[in-house]
Amino acid sequence: MANARAIDGSSIEHGTRDIPETTMWSDFLALIKVGIVNSNLITTFTGLWLALYYSGKGFIANIDIVLYTLIGSTLVIAGSCAINNFYDRDIDPLMERTKSRPTVTGKINPYQALWMGIVLLTLGFVFLLMTTITATIIGLIGVVTYVFLYTMWSKRLYTINTVIGSVSGAVPPLIGWAAIDSNLSVVAWVLFLIMFIWQPPHFLALAMRRCEEYRAANIPMLPVVHGFEITKRQIMVWVACLLPLPFYLYELGIGFLILATALTVGWGVIGLLGFKVKDDIKWATWMFVYSINYLTILFVAMVIFTIV
Repeated sequence: MANARAIDGSSIEHGTRDIPETTMWSDFLALIKVGIVNSNLITTFTGLWLALYYSGKGFIANIDIVLYTLIGSTLVIAGSCAINNFYDRDIDPLMERTKSRPTVTGKINPYQALWMGIVLLTLGFVFLLMTTITATIIGLIGVVTYVFLYTMWSKRLYTINTVIGSVSGAVPPLIGWAAIDSNLSVVAWVLFLIMFIWQPPHFLALAMRRCEEYRAANIPMLPVVHGFEITKRQIMVWVACLLPLPFYLYELGIGFLILATALTVGWGVIGLLGFKVKDDIKWATWMFVYSINYLTILFVAMVIFTIV
């Protein structure tokens, strides 16, 4: 197969019948990885909301900062994802979950995708600059980590790529907090750690499910290089590390602590089943789905428990 980087205008040759019918809008959403954008928007808002809560500031009184932060962080994340799609267009055709991306099918020219990413990043940083310098710098750290340290460097070389990529995925709540309060408190860093530690077990479960695809694309994910048993053990270590973190958020109340602990214990119980079940892929699917619900419930609960 020809290297996609050598193909001008389209990343891979396709027969017309192989290209799914899509709209321009759906192609754009695929380019910016709207699922990732939405999940990070939740964590950004939670960081922002908790900064308002702990500092005693009003939501309506700071609605301009709220909007600048949410718009800015959304654009920065979207731009980073677009550049990721531009760079990965040579390996995306080899994986089932990525082979329909518009940079692969030719629906979006690779260099158009690159420039879209650059424009989105630029606009995003303009909005973040209307909040605080700290929030902008944290956003820049996230972009550099995701685009350069993860996408362009570690992803294709080291199994630790998952951990490196987790840094970028953990900065959204810090951006939200810093937009309100540049003096990042312990709570802000706890939000960062929750996001950072949550990502390896989430993505390692995904890597198990897509192990053969990663192998075909020559991406050294942990299950590909070291097998499922080592991966299961590492998943369990990461999940266990989440257990004490909610207790630093004790001001949210005993109800939140009970919920957060139950969520983590539940994840751990399912994780332990992985050492007994025969169908590793089915187990990895359980872990992956649970991890998505874990994050959503936990961060939404942080907001709810400040209101009730």
